[in-house]
Amino acid sequence: MDIQLTLSSSLKPLPAHDQLGFGQHFSDHWFVARHTESKGWYESKVEPLAPFPIHPGAAVLHYAQTLFEGMKAFRQKDGSVSLFRPDFNYKRFSDSAERLCMACPPKELFLQAVHQIIKTEERWVPAQDNTSLYIRPTLIGTEAFLGVRPSRETMFFILLSPVGAYYSEGSKPVKIWVEEKYIRAAPGGLGAVKAGANYASSLKAAAEAKKKGFAQVLWLDVHHEGIEEVGTMNVFFVFKDEVVTPALNGSILPGGVRDSVIQLLRHQKHKVTERKITIAEVFEKLKAGELLEAFGTGTAAVVSPIGILHYKGEDLVINKNENGPLSSKLLSDIIGIQRGTGEDPFNWMVPVNRA
Repeated sequence: MDIQLTLSSSLKPLPAHDQLGFGQHFSDHWFVARHTESKGWYESKVEPLAPFPIHPGAAVLHYAQTLFEGMKAFRQKDGSVSLFRPDFNYKRFSDSAERLCMACPPKELFLQAVHQIIKTEERWVPAQDNTSLYIRPTLIGTEAFLGVRPSRETMFFILLSPVGAYYSEGSKPVKIWVEEKYIRAAPGGLGAVKAGANYASSLKAAAEAKKKGFAQVLWLDVHHEGIEEVGTMNVFFVFKDEVVTPALNGSILPGGVRDSVIQLLRHQKHKVTERKITIAEVFEKLKAGELLEAFGTGTAAVVSPIGILHYKGEDLVINKNENGPLSSKLLSDIIGIQRGTGEDPFNWMVPVNRA
């Protein structure tokens, strides 16, 4: 599909690389395309980023018919720009669209749009350590209709944001509150897709945890027994004899970095098990000296070590609240792949098409 290109006549100054934070700054342009049942995909364009009109009756505003992806582009040592596993992101985007009954752009359009907007905004890709260009493909239902059914009109857009570290702690271990009241998702619900509603339902528990001095929450299942995710990340536990992560059970998001960590660990001959793991087992292993490390994985923070779990009024310290050797190596390995400074045994990096 031809993408129309309209460039801004006034470009913003780039933010200082040490003041990026996460998701605070937006590039000059965005990509947008629309879909209706009668027209298919049309009006595919890159244009100056600006607020857009939407009918007050749009499905996204009433029935939360919205989903998104989180992707990153990285400046390489030769100055070029590459994407990390864009095929994985499209697959999950497509799966999410199917679950929410939304028209999904074909893979060719999705990838063409990602490459075009980054090519247009290449000056926004930072080069410093611990920085990257965050990419937010988004799909919303825009039909004005108050009956409860899938929207027949869809809008697909992509935002870009240069980012630094996700957590203020950087790569230091974080303190996590084990949530015993609220749940993130339930079997048969939306937990396995990147629906906006998942994140809305997580806000209250996260806000309460932060008021108590914790970086995020450890989400448990509907019985408040099985471990599911940590904040907006997948979670791993390093025991003496295996590395364990909760099995994908329909309420856990299949993360791209989760999948990457599993592949890297197996490539490095570590035993990795995907299975149900309970909070009781974790604390038993910790008190027995058999829990060596714990960490979260996600696009935003990549690998984030967990130093303290607060559960039933008690702080339990993991690995002396210090970075562990395995999580440190995984972070270094993935950053090396993303930056083009290390071996990429799985060919995950895809150069941005400059043609």
